[in-house]
Amino acid sequence: MSNTSTSVDGDIHLRRLNVEEEKKLVAEKFKEGAVDDGADADFTDGRILKEYGEPIKYDPSFKGPINNRSCTDIICCIIFIIFLMGMAVVSIVGYARGDPIRLIYPTDSHGNICGYGKYSDKPYLFFFDLVTCAKLGPAVVTGCPTPQVCVKECPSSNFVYVHSVQNVNRSELICKIDIDPTKAPYKDVPVDKLVKDQLCAAYYLESKPIIGRCMPSIFAKALNKVDALKDNIGNDIKRANGELVTGGLIQNGTINIAQFYKLKGTMELLFKDVVNSAHLIVFCLLLAMVLAMVWIVLLRWITTVMVWLTIFLFIGLFGFGTYYSYSKYYELKSMNVTSEYGLPEEFKFDFQYFLSQSRTWLAFGCTGATILAIFLLITIFLCSRIMLATKLISEASVAISHMWCVLLWPLVPFVLQILVLAYWISSMVYISSMGEPEYYNATNDVNALLARLPCDPSENATLGDFCSFVRYGGDSYKTAMLIFMVFMFFWLMNFIVALEQMTLAGAFASYYWAWDKNKDIPTFPLWSSFYRSLRYHMGSLAFGSLIIAIIQMIRAFLEYVNRKLKGSENKVAKFILTCLRCCFWCLEKFLRYINKNAYILIAIHGRNFCTAAKDGFLLIMRNVLRAAVLDKVCDFLMLISKLMVTGAIAVIAFFWFQKKVPFFEKVVPEMNYFLFAVVLVVIGTYLIADSFFDVYSIAVDTIFLCFLEDSERNDGSAERPYYMSKTKNLKMMINKK
Repeated sequence: MSNTSTSVDGDIHLRRLNVEEEKKLVAEKFKEGAVDDGADADFTDGRILKEYGEPIKYDPSFKGPINNRSCTDIICCIIFIIFLMGMAVVSIVGYARGDPIRLIYPTDSHGNICGYGKYSDKPYLFFFDLVTCAKLGPAVVTGCPTPQVCVKECPSSNFVYVHSVQNVNRSELICKIDIDPTKAPYKDVPVDKLVKDQLCAAYYLESKPIIGRCMPSIFAKALNKVDALKDNIGNDIKRANGELVTGGLIQNGTINIAQFYKLKGTMELLFKDVVNSAHLIVFCLLLAMVLAMVWIVLLRWITTVMVWLTIFLFIGLFGFGTYYSYSKYYELKSMNVTSEYGLPEEFKFDFQYFLSQSRTWLAFGCTGATILAIFLLITIFLCSRIMLATKLISEASVAISHMWCVLLWPLVPFVLQILVLAYWISSMVYISSMGEPEYYNATNDVNALLARLPCDPSENATLGDFCSFVRYGGDSYKTAMLIFMVFMFFWLMNFIVALEQMTLAGAFASYYWAWDKNKDIPTFPLWSSFYRSLRYHMGSLAFGSLIIAIIQMIRAFLEYVNRKLKGSENKVAKFILTCLRCCFWCLEKFLRYINKNAYILIAIHGRNFCTAAKDGFLLIMRNVLRAAVLDKVCDFLMLISKLMVTGAIAVIAFFWFQKKVPFFEKVVPEMNYFLFAVVLVVIGTYLIADSFFDVYSIAVDTIFLCFLEDSERNDGSAERPYYMSKTKNLKMMINKK
């Protein structure tokens, strides 16, 4: 009885001490103006303990991550497996019914694929009458309703059929597939009838292949777009109905087609660039991996030096970037560079074109200057917190030094994400190419062009009509399948991230809660944590990643709606949409933070997701003054470390792919969009740096949560000693708020 009474009295005394400490803390903060009277009152009467739960009680049997645990969130695990099976079924259907070739090569009016199969010798698509495309305007996305045929090469001269000219060179005509005006049975058919029945083109212009389509090259010759065009012997070029063909009409037609094919053509050119420069991109990514490893190793031994070196290098990098951007801006402005008038700008999303504009570099310079100013202010006002954060990072470095294998762990989720991405892209390509050819009837009548009806190309068309291929479609389930695949992509990628975080958290928790850091750490802490995560907590991982995936789907939908409303003048709708986008962005960031803390506590205690999320949130709130800034400062330091590695590789790639690195010019191939390769390198480098520095981030977060729990469970006495390491890093933080 007396022992029980003594224990209760001790607990009450400890609680009173905690409250008294909070009183003193708030009094100090109040004098500094950091809190208001309301906050002081809350701490004074102890309501904070009631609002955010009681501190974790001392448990002599607790010695770190428990081994005796059970499966959590089983229902969500079952749902996850069912959805994985559904994803496999959808992919199989796509592989069985899709054909990616349809998305790569142009298709003529009869559904023949140019440059593929029996038309492999005819890689280019020729349009009979581009003026028809001009009449449709934006409606050209449903297909330009003029006969289109595959040709071996684009026309190298201008041609027009003149009715009054009797001796027409039939070999100069461009006709539909299987129609040869020089051979029977069309040899004796008058050219006038061939043109009127749209079996042969009434005219064509000197063209060049762009995105696999023959497009007039008149713009390169700077012709007046309102003038009537002439053939090689001076005749006015006319359509089949006698209408004069002007540069303006052709420009309108080609621009409309350009808007339709721009994305597809750009993707084709970008794909070629990636293939040609793949070895250089891989080399840059390997260099990024080496640099990230070296950076982490240096953090282990000279933490404080590396932290401040990172800060100064970051300032220097953005300072140089800002200086270079403004220098380039003034250079281009003084040159008074104007864009070249013509077709290529319509067909190309040309990075070089944007880089040649002074306003682009002005935007870069303003952005860099703003980021630099914000960073300098953060560094100045949080200098003391940065010093404290280095202690936490130093402790994380010590933990990593006890299990170097964790540095190789990011390769596992990285490979898993690459496999998921490759599988998802291939499935999406096949699903997107599903369906049968769709043909639409069209005539030269404008109203008929805008109200086109499906037709059967096997049936005979009436005079002046033709059955034109538009797209592959007719599959009512394709859109739903694509949406489902996008959702599963979000879910799987977040599941892999969750698995990575829980595995690392379990390993670092086993380090923290080991009394003797050299003897009590498990032999294979990483493998043990990975096994526990999949064996017992796959449902919790699926639960947490599902929440993030749903938020990301909502955000993706809002982005889609935002793109649709770009041309709208409804300011109220735009304002509401912007607010929603901002709110869901903040919600995703908040939930990611909650999820990470939940995974850490699940790895330690083996609780279900909801319980762990609640306990983690309450633990943070009970120590909010200590956790609010310190944790975010550590995240900030990790972020700039990632950006430093990414920025260093980006600078190397930027000058290398421009052939400005001495002795390495010859290894760089000719590229259409060199900046796209740089963007790929930057994205890949950031992902690699993020994977490696995520180890540090999880180590810091895990050790920090364990430190908070250790501070509540124990008091540092002989009866209740702290489990934190014997170094001064964490002990200096006990009295730091």
